[in-house]
Amino acid sequence: MRLEDFDLGRAIVAIVFVATLLLLVLVLLFAGHSDTQNTASIGGRFNLIDDEGKTVSEATLLGKPSVVYFGYTYCPDVCPTTLQDIARWIKLLGPAANQLNFVFVTIDPQRDTPRLLHVYLASFDRRIRGFTGTIDEITRIAKEYGVYFKRVTGPGGTYSEDHSTRIYLMGENGQFVDTIGYQEPDASAMQKIRKLIALDGR
Repeated sequence: MRLEDFDLGRAIVAIVFVATLLLLVLVLLFAGHSDTQNTASIGGRFNLIDDEGKTVSEATLLGKPSVVYFGYTYCPDVCPTTLQDIARWIKLLGPAANQLNFVFVTIDPQRDTPRLLHVYLASFDRRIRGFTGTIDEITRIAKEYGVYFKRVTGPGGTYSEDHSTRIYLMGENGQFVDTIGYQEPDASAMQKIRKLIALDGR
């Protein structure tokens, strides 16, 4: 091999390495910017009805951090499992649980009346409040939180709801803080919730 060929080969390798490094930096920068935009936009204004028939809005939750979950009472598995998790975390928190709002927003307002939500949620823990409204109002708040849901029609006019499963942790001023994944281990979930309480500064 001639010296000129060797130098050319090294130069090509160096150029490819630098180009790859620059591309990686750009990807990381873009990803970080995208995540910031997405999380910063989670949450927002809403006007709904709670499980006692009272009008509620985003202002109702201000002053305390909130644990917010979207589901529906006819959900066969994911929702009751998640509510069991939340009820267990409430017990593990002890008196500190009173420093939080716990909210279940239905994605099935056609069936989930305030009365049904009240009875259903009380079977897990009475501190979990249910929010419902018109389908337009529910669609609006779901969009504010980045929640996916879609009705799946079954036989004989029955239907279920396909939906996302994250729990949203919101600060006392309504700002997004973190999420808890479906069946996330208790140790991880409790760490996030206790951190949420600590951010409240009480």
